[in-house]
Amino acid sequence: MSWKEKLKKEIKTLSITMLYFALWFGFMISMKILLLKEYNVEVYGLSMALIGALIVAKVILIADHIPMGSWIEKQPAIIDILFRTFIYSIGIVIILILEKGIEARHEYGGFFNAIPQVFNHADKYHLYVNTIGVVFALLGFNFLSLIGKHLGEGGYKNILFSPPPRKLKEDKKK
Repeated sequence: MSWKEKLKKEIKTLSITMLYFALWFGFMISMKILLLKEYNVEVYGLSMALIGALIVAKVILIADHIPMGSWIEKQPAIIDILFRTFIYSIGIVIILILEKGIEARHEYGGFFNAIPQVFNHADKYHLYVNTIGVVFALLGFNFLSLIGKHLGEGGYKNILFSPPPRKLKEDKKK
């Protein structure tokens, strides 16, 4: 495979993965907007959701190439899904905490003073909601990724853009 084909495949994979996370993060932002609209609280963040989706997509695609060890490889697929989701979720939580620490560093006199305040501030619920949303996004991604590996190249395309099997059987009978 030439470098152009590899690059094209990488861009396609990144685009699909980013679209998946952009939809999830967009859903999360939309829910925040709708829930806080009742209290006349303006929420912005669609651009941050898109940037976050791009970053998460690239990190996840890189992490997918990291072997999880021989023990995991011998286990049922659900163990791999749950383990990857757990590991990725820990990384996401750390990043979210660091992000909140960076945002609050001026308010608390430095980054290291701001980190403990993340959990003593009203923003902690924002952190919890984001974590829960991202964990389920990761769980869904890992599940769909495993199914995609079993279906092979073009598997999703064949399923999504073909008539259902019962329709094919009915057409063959005619």
